[in-house]
Amino acid sequence: MSSDTPRYTPYDKGRFQFTLGIRAIDPAEWIEVDGHYAAHLAEKRRLFAECPAEVFDAIDGSLSAQTECLELLLDNLARNLPGTVEQDDRTVRVDQTGDHYDREAFAARPLDLAGRLVQEDLCLMAPHGGTYRLIAASLCFPSRWRLSDKLGQPMTAIHQPVPGFNDKLARPVDRFFDRIGAEQVYMRLNWSVMDDPTLFQPTGHGQSGINDAITAANAGDLLWLRVERQTFRRLPKSNALVFGIKTIVDPLSSLADRPDVARGLHGAIADMPVDTQRYKSMAPFADALAGWLDRAATSTSG
Repeated sequence: MSSDTPRYTPYDKGRFQFTLGIRAIDPAEWIEVDGHYAAHLAEKRRLFAECPAEVFDAIDGSLSAQTECLELLLDNLARNLPGTVEQDDRTVRVDQTGDHYDREAFAARPLDLAGRLVQEDLCLMAPHGGTYRLIAASLCFPSRWRLSDKLGQPMTAIHQPVPGFNDKLARPVDRFFDRIGAEQVYMRLNWSVMDDPTLFQPTGHGQSGINDAITAANAGDLLWLRVERQTFRRLPKSNALVFGIKTIVDPLSSLADRPDVARGLHGAIADMPVDTQRYKSMAPFADALAGWLDRAATSTSG
């Protein structure tokens, strides 16, 4: 679930930036595989078995985009991550886990199969009425949102709970989506601090009661840095977009020997608007987090 040293630290500049923050990446970097690949796929298997309706759904008319996404993903894995899966016309096998899938069994829900092959969650967004709406998703690791609440909804409705999104980012996001070409892949990072390392978190926004169990002394072990590596690419045949979300969770203690990064996180949280902190449910441990980061930021180790 976590790494010894966080690979992505989008908070390290000491400012909270409510911007798109998007950059182009090589298409070969669209999908990422790390040391938690097998564990993440095992967790996805569990979720698909125990609560399938919560982690996959699609609207009528999305089948062609789902199929296109699966084929693009399989081609990408074969080209750029050889040895990840073995495939033929009938089956797909995940090498690390031994998971074996009959492609025909997923003919009516190919995005379901795609989501079982990678750590990323995969959401399909299609043009609709001048904006984009969510038409299908394999969503095993949501950061406090439910697929059933968002499926079929346009961007403004999807992000309505996010403070400032519809006022500041809705139109820029639509314009950016319109400009994405078939051979382009883009990436951005989203982050939060949570008191639960669980990958599957469909609820939990807006918590405000103080958690007395978390203190400045133990926050490093009881709080978690949650970063989403979000990617965007066009499906040229259907014109839908694939929104990929790879979730990375690291203990706050991973910053104990990185005072510069701890200092940056301290500053970014201090710079974060109060309504955003409330939305991210950081109020219950805000003082403990600030105290721990203050100590880590002044550490002479590292």
